[in-house]
Amino acid sequence: MSKSKAAARFFASGFLASCFLAAGLYLTAGLTSLRAQTPKPKRVNRAIELLEQGQPVYYTGSHSGTTGTFEQGKQDARTWADYISYDMEHAPFDVAGLAEYMKGLAAGGPTKSGHRTPAVIVNVPVNGTDEAAVRANAWMFSQVLATGVHGIMLTHADTPGAIRAFIEAVRLPIHKQAVGHGLSEGRRGAHGTPAAAQIWGVTQEEYLDKADAWPLNPEGELLLGVKLEDKYALANAEESLKVPGIGFAEWGPGDMALSLGVRGPNAERDPRMQAARARVFAACKANKIFFLNSMNANNVTDMIKEGVMVGPSNQQAAEIGRKYTKRQMPW
Repeated sequence: MSKSKAAARFFASGFLASCFLAAGLYLTAGLTSLRAQTPKPKRVNRAIELLEQGQPVYYTGSHSGTTGTFEQGKQDARTWADYISYDMEHAPFDVAGLAEYMKGLAAGGPTKSGHRTPAVIVNVPVNGTDEAAVRANAWMFSQVLATGVHGIMLTHADTPGAIRAFIEAVRLPIHKQAVGHGLSEGRRGAHGTPAAAQIWGVTQEEYLDKADAWPLNPEGELLLGVKLEDKYALANAEESLKVPGIGFAEWGPGDMALSLGVRGPNAERDPRMQAARARVFAACKANKIFFLNSMNANNVTDMIKEGVMVGPSNQQAAEIGRKYTKRQMPW
């Protein structure tokens, strides 16, 4: 080989190496910049973080259920919603599927707001008809919480005793807020901690500290809701919502209409329905509990003005609401 060809090859290989090095440095700088731009959340539970800031939260989910698979979770990790309502009240009670879904959310994250996953709140198929019914089915709460979800909704929360049993079943006995003042000691056991902590991205000790009802425990990361969705719950609304540990409540217009014997496409306009909504809303305000009501693009600003802070909506309604309240957290 001639000296000129060898020199040309040497310079060519050096040029390629320089290009690869420059590309590598550019990629590294880009990734570093991207990490620097990713917000650092203050909490595990995005919905709680927003409510603490006085921001309404918008959720997505279907009463027909969510596909409980890893791939579906991975896909939903980039949802527009502040939390995902995962229905098991009318859909199958499939804890294994829920666990895979939560793993998929963690794999597909973080969210645009920097949270490891979107918050997930599960409608568990335990009707709060009375205290005995809730205590007999409390094992469902334990299994669902062990998957790493961020909250639970108690359906048909008819009596104060049922709600009290629900809150106690979800709490760990190490948390003492309101014990002896409306609540007894928590009944939840420790053995669901490892899997749940992994989903939250915290140590097991940190999970034990954080896995409690907010705002009862200011450091808690579990958002607990109740559905006062029939005439029995309505009759006890004021007393039921005095139970410590509830984060939000709704009046369940679909089931409320059936319970009150109201039928037809405009059932919510019926005076009996309007009175039911007003009573539950007033009880929420009296006890500083967030009120849940459906929102759409046409009424979201009016709902916010009225004081609604949680609601199922679509992406368009959420965009309007977020801009109206000048939300700072990325979405």
